[in-house]
Amino acid sequence: MRGVLYIKNNLVRRVLPFYLFISILFSCTTDSYDKGEGKYSLIQADFTELNINSEKCGISFLTDEGDEYLLNKPLTASWIETADTIYRTAIYYNKVEDGKAELRSIGIMPTLCPKDAKEFKKLPQDPVGMESAWLTSNSKYINLGLLLKNGRNDAGKEGVHSLALVQDEVRENDDHTHTAYYRLLHLQGEAPEYYTNRHYVCILLPKENRPDSVCLTVKTYDGVVVKKFKL
Repeated sequence: MRGVLYIKNNLVRRVLPFYLFISILFSCTTDSYDKGEGKYSLIQADFTELNINSEKCGISFLTDEGDEYLLNKPLTASWIETADTIYRTAIYYNKVEDGKAELRSIGIMPTLCPKDAKEFKKLPQDPVGMESAWLTSNSKYINLGLLLKNGRNDAGKEGVHSLALVQDEVRENDDHTHTAYYRLLHLQGEAPEYYTNRHYVCILLPKENRPDSVCLTVKTYDGVVVKKFKL
């Protein structure tokens, strides 16, 4: 599973225009550890930007709260395909000393970018469950906690969902600020609805032609939910 990455400040979209969700959202590797009682013994979890060096190794990460850590040893992974990039990730880690961290588990963070409606052949809005939505402290991302219903077919394979984000319009307000209107697209496909999986997804907000606020519409099982964010 691949997310969105950067190459020399240019956004590269690995799956266009929909992001596909297969059976396991994150490809994680988790080691056993001794919890202990020391200052740096407790595992922390954060959404981050993982920095990749010229040798395709993860060397440091920046959390949504603005904390930056060097990895105590370089990270190598099959999904790191391009050098000198930044991957959006979810990371579990231990602080081992000031400014350094020991990686315990990591997964690609699915990242959606707003696209004009004309870029889609269809605009599906199958319902989802929505647990949370918040703007990161650096106003770079909107993080979403979603609940997707799923199940396995006769062959034992879990269903595939597709998500995308459409920008319907940008309106000028009475105070001459601008609001971008986003809508979450969801295609349930042939995925059955036997149980619910929790997924976290993020929206990368634009740098160019950046709006002053965002109005996000999500169709849920409980009705349409509208979230507003001031950037």
